[in-house]
Amino acid sequence: MKTMNSEIAGDLAEDSFNNGLLCAESVVIALANIQDIESEYLPKVATAFCSGMARTCGTCGALTGAIMGLSLGLGRSNNREQVQLIYSATQRLISEFEKEFGAMDCHVLLGCDIGTSEGQSMFKERHLRKQCTQYTRKAAEIAATILDGRNA
Repeated sequence: MKTMNSEIAGDLAEDSFNNGLLCAESVVIALANIQDIESEYLPKVATAFCSGMARTCGTCGALTGAIMGLSLGLGRSNNREQVQLIYSATQRLISEFEKEFGAMDCHVLLGCDIGTSEGQSMFKERHLRKQCTQYTRKAAEIAATILDGRNA
């Protein structure tokens, strides 16, 4: 179920991605925005999750950005706080993302290993950036819906 925040987060993430930020950067910024969190460090903490992890055939950068965005609102700041809420939220996010797209790993989602020159060529030839836009938008929407649910 889409919420107003999920649509806003999706729009913000898609706009950021289309303006040159990586998927993880775009999603974490969008989720921070809907939580009224501002910091110049937010895109920086997310950069390696796209350009680094995705190129090792790891988790989709948009999904990792969404996990970071959830953690901004649900994560712990000390060892006396419980972890169950963020763990459950993360599992729900991953489950819904996989249900939507059939996978959570970059190379499976795109059908190529973007860590190789062949994969980079395929990414460009097949215009796979359009798919990444969809992953970015949806990851932000799912995470925003989960965050909205904590306040319901």
